[in-house]
Amino acid sequence: MHFKLLVAFVDDAKTDAVIDAAREAGATGATVVSNARGEGLKPRKTFLGLSLETQRDLVLLLVEGHRSRRILETICKAGEFESSPGAGIAVQLNVEDAVGVTAQIQSLASEAGED
Repeated sequence: MHFKLLVAFVDDAKTDAVIDAAREAGATGATVVSNARGEGLKPRKTFLGLSLETQRDLVLLLVEGHRSRRILETICKAGEFESSPGAGIAVQLNVEDAVGVTAQIQSLASEAGED
């Protein structure tokens, strides 16, 4: 089975919506790293040295390769990445090998048998 890693940098207010959308699109789980910081095209705003930007979460999703594009597009829509500048980004990376995913493979295999 071939896997892809989806990495999304999400406004923390939209993290739950992005994860829910990913699950509906076929993701079997997610890992969230909270309180990430990033900077886009425009420098971040500060007030007396304090950042005024919202916190970001880093969402990692290890997904089956055939589902990856659909999940990527779904989280893009849920996170409003294209419609709201600075809302976040997501990328897809090839995974050469993975361990600890036996339960995920079994779940995907049983779903494939149901289709």
